[in-house]
Amino acid sequence: MAGSIALDEARGPEGMRLYAIGDVHGRLDLLEAMHARIAAEIAADRPADWRIIHLGDYIDRGPQSSGVIDRLIHVGRDDPRNLCLAGNHDVGLLDFLAEPQEAALFVRHGGVETALSYGVGLGTESVGELRRAHARLVEAIPAAHLEFLRGLTYALDFGDFFFCHAGIKPGVPLEQQSPQDLIWIRGEFHNAASLHPKVVVHGHTPVSTAELRPNRVNVDTGAYFSGRLTAFVVEGDEKRLIEVSEERR
Repeated sequence: MAGSIALDEARGPEGMRLYAIGDVHGRLDLLEAMHARIAAEIAADRPADWRIIHLGDYIDRGPQSSGVIDRLIHVGRDDPRNLCLAGNHDVGLLDFLAEPQEAALFVRHGGVETALSYGVGLGTESVGELRRAHARLVEAIPAAHLEFLRGLTYALDFGDFFFCHAGIKPGVPLEQQSPQDLIWIRGEFHNAASLHPKVVVHGHTPVSTAELRPNRVNVDTGAYFSGRLTAFVVEGDEKRLIEVSEERR
């Protein structure tokens, strides 16, 4: 593809270090550990500029979804170089708050844990019980959390890298990618062998070890069940992975 680039040739913006953190899913402990590690690196190395890009899916499944959002709001206010992208689970919570449904993503994939982090038991035994729990959750979630979730963007690009939650639809220009694909796509994107206009850095699909392919990088190492949170680091033409885990916190 004309204008495409491979990972080994890709470069970050001149004078800027990039960190891209994979799916957190309610693991506040690991997010805090990753932030501490990154802060220590930045303090020691003193890069001219930097960005920390969180790739979405901050909630569900893990025990501290509310705490994760609090943390991200706090670090973003402290330094706007902390950036956050939307994941399908984050959008799923907003969808559930707008209209509670028994088959909603939020209910089926970790909403119970997320609701508990706000002090709400998510009853799902009947439609009536679900709607009562929904009303309690609407009351319990702070306005600042809703503002954060509604303000999430779907993609960012820096240098030769394009950052999103899930991936892109191959062959579609980056600026024309649909929000649905950016937070949901899997097979068509994962199976594409051709290079993209930029190297896509994403999460969404858990892998045992971060994947570094010529056309994409997947840093979702399943934090909520593996106890490992991974980040991809770019500075100039240098690329590396860093990881925090339950054993090394």
